[in-house]
Amino acid sequence: MNEKIWFDILGWIGSVLVVAAYGLNISGRMRADAPFYLWANIIGSIGLILNTAYVGAYPSACVNVIWVGIGIWGVINSKKKVSLHSSSSTKLNKEN
Repeated sequence: MNEKIWFDILGWIGSVLVVAAYGLNISGRMRADAPFYLWANIIGSIGLILNTAYVGAYPSACVNVIWVGIGIWGVINSKKKVSLHSSSSTKLNKEN
């Protein structure tokens, strides 16, 4: 297979991941802080970055770079929430 086909495949996989995650979220089947939602957006956007940069669609590539940043921010914040929740639960258990 030639190079263009590989970049097209990455773009299609990225599109499916981002749209599927959004569809599951908007339908109420998945929360925006769910690990699958966050990682599907990150990985999907990376595929879209590679595809759009390859074809020279730099505005779209830039939007997806920002989208990856937002996804990473979401992963970091969700880990902080889990950490805060578990430490407060441990603290409550020690007090009782």
